Amino acid sequence: MLHKHGMQKRLIIYPKDIKMITGKSYRRACILWNEVRKTLNKAEHQVLTIREFCDYMGLEEQLVLEFLN
Repeated sequence: MLHKHGMQKRLIIYPKDIKMITGKSYRRACILWNEVRKTLNKAEHQVLTIREFCDYMGLEEQLVLEFLN
């Protein structure tokens, strides 16, 4: 997926992204990231998408994508 400036949109979210979005510490962001993955029954090898995180947190995906890109 390309965004309007020709840059690739991200699909996956990491704890460091959650830290920036929420303003929480990195440790708390890791805990939240793991809570979301556990709630969604993600296997160890599976990633967490931005959409899944936004749905869980009640955030607008577009706003989060703009913030991260």
